[in-house]
Amino acid sequence: MTVRQIRLFEDPVLRSVAEPVTTFDRSLRDLVKSLTATMRAGTGRAGLAAPQIGVPLRVLAFELDGRAGHIVNPRLELSERTIVADEACLSAPGVWWPRSRAFSVVARGRDMYGKPITVRAIGMLARVLQHEADHLDGVLFIDALPDEDRERFMAAIS
Repeated sequence: MTVRQIRLFEDPVLRSVAEPVTTFDRSLRDLVKSLTATMRAGTGRAGLAAPQIGVPLRVLAFELDGRAGHIVNPRLELSERTIVADEACLSAPGVWWPRSRAFSVVARGRDMYGKPITVRAIGMLARVLQHEADHLDGVLFIDALPDEDRERFMAAIS
């Protein structure tokens, strides 16, 4: 499948709310395969959302510690417990920043064939799912940073 170019932070598609998937057809399966191939094309990649490859649909892929998959139209239930850890984004390569996230999540959605799926995750995989789901809402992880940290982050990627 095709490895696509990952859009960088300045790209306006990353600030757009992605559309729900309504048709579970070959083009969706091709998108999931491209998303997965693109995610796997580099080292250290744990997740990727469709808007990051320029497709404004609610689809994400993940692979971490032997768990891999995708979720179409994900809905996340977040734990109240939070944890701060370094986070990065493929749309801002090479820059890591501490960010608070829920420690665990339950992600519900559909697979590329339209079958319901549930993914329960803790720790880093929970962080990955939250990060990628944010992309589907046009939210970048720096949006939750204090202004001073956000300015330093933007200077680091310039």
